[in-house]
Amino acid sequence: MQALPATAPGPRAAADPRAARRMVAVLACATVLIALMQTILVPLLSTLPQLLHTSPSNASWAVTSTLLTAAIATPISGRLGDMFGKRRVLLACLVLLTLGSIVVALTSQIGWVVLGRSLQGAASSILPLSIAILREELPRDRVPGGVALISATLGVGSSLGLPVASVVAQNLDWHWIFAGTAVLGAAAFVAVLRVVPASRIRTPGRFDFLGALGLTVGLLFLLLVVSKGRSWGWTSPLVLGLGVVGVLVLVTWAWYQATLREPLVDVRVSARRPVLLTNLASVMAGFAMMATGLVPPQILQAPTGTGYGLGQSMVAAGLCLAPAGVVQMLLSPVAGRIVVRFGARVTLVLGLATITVGFGAALLTMSAVWGIVVSSLINGVGIGLSFAAMPVLIMSAVPVSESAAANGLNTLARAVGASVSSAIVGLVLASLTIDLGGIALPTRTAFQVTLLIGALGGLLGVALALFIPRPLPGGDEIPDAAPPVTEPAPAPTSSEPLTGRVYPSTP
Repeated sequence: MQALPATAPGPRAAADPRAARRMVAVLACATVLIALMQTILVPLLSTLPQLLHTSPSNASWAVTSTLLTAAIATPISGRLGDMFGKRRVLLACLVLLTLGSIVVALTSQIGWVVLGRSLQGAASSILPLSIAILREELPRDRVPGGVALISATLGVGSSLGLPVASVVAQNLDWHWIFAGTAVLGAAAFVAVLRVVPASRIRTPGRFDFLGALGLTVGLLFLLLVVSKGRSWGWTSPLVLGLGVVGVLVLVTWAWYQATLREPLVDVRVSARRPVLLTNLASVMAGFAMMATGLVPPQILQAPTGTGYGLGQSMVAAGLCLAPAGVVQMLLSPVAGRIVVRFGARVTLVLGLATITVGFGAALLTMSAVWGIVVSSLINGVGIGLSFAAMPVLIMSAVPVSESAAANGLNTLARAVGASVSSAIVGLVLASLTIDLGGIALPTRTAFQVTLLIGALGGLLGVALALFIPRPLPGGDEIPDAAPPVTEPAPAPTSSEPLTGRVYPSTP
């Protein structure tokens, strides 16, 4: 296939570079809020049952509900963004985030907290929508840097959310955490409304409600198995039944999507080798990010009587991990230049290899605070590089009219990796324990096993990334945005995606 001719850069961004910089900054700040939603409850996990006056099993839904709704809503919101305008759906996501924060800030009842956290999770589409807006509005040579900054904010929000939430929880009522995110959500809504232009590229058509229902049911059942399997029993009839039904529903859903002219997710494009392998590598990157967020804080805060614990306070543990977020923010423009200079594929391999080194360093130095800080910094660099590369690889292989939906699916892949990581880490830490003053705590071996699993996950990600095909000479890393589309474009005669980058023929 010959590369299609590139079109001119988005005129508004090209004509006013300062407006483009403001837009990137606003979208980056909005994306930080998503990472905050995933980490602000981490310092409160051990005390949630008391704070919400419920059992530990019920309290865990305050975390699980966010992951479930995020996974379900992201691909659906991406498709809605492609159809009705990315800024419009982005603003709706910020409304949901703000409402969810207000609900949690005003209650201590588990039911209302789960509802509020679910609304926050439904706003997770901010990331893929922001990336799709950058592709549409920025000149081609500025897209990798903008995407790198947006993607890096996930790690920044996760790293900075821990110390901020710890300080607030230790010195004020925990509800103030969510009052603060409500204010930030409202401010982000106003900023997006004023700075981000309305979408010019849309894909009008019929929304696939049946496909959305099938995706919701399939993902819900499988993610329930992953997140609740340990507490419900991995071999219980409920867990096994949910797993079997979830797989059958998703297989049927994929077949149904392949038969539609206007599917919720174009599984034929998603099955192409560049997209498929990038999404699989993204699962491993999400796995690593969650493990990095779960394991180091517990080692830092574990009592010294365990033989490995470092006895740090909640605030001190959060501050030890904050530098990793700062490094990711400082790295983001460098990551963009690496993508431009060496390509997204090389950047992804480098990032996942760095993550592997970070887990290896943690294995060797987990007995010292400085070792945890250094290994977290290394992992932060790896996550920043990986997250900068993945959206670029996705966008280079899908039509511009499907940018939001394709990046939504990539975000879903990261969420699945994070959910699997949370389940595996929880299983290992609960299976290998010691008794310390009547309290069951994980052993040193348990943490070593989890770190080893993280390193193996990074290696698997490297192997997957190495099989992503190289672009043929003359292909572009990021095709320019197409001209505005107000009606569905005629179906192409080729089955290849409408991009300027050409890959070797693959099955």
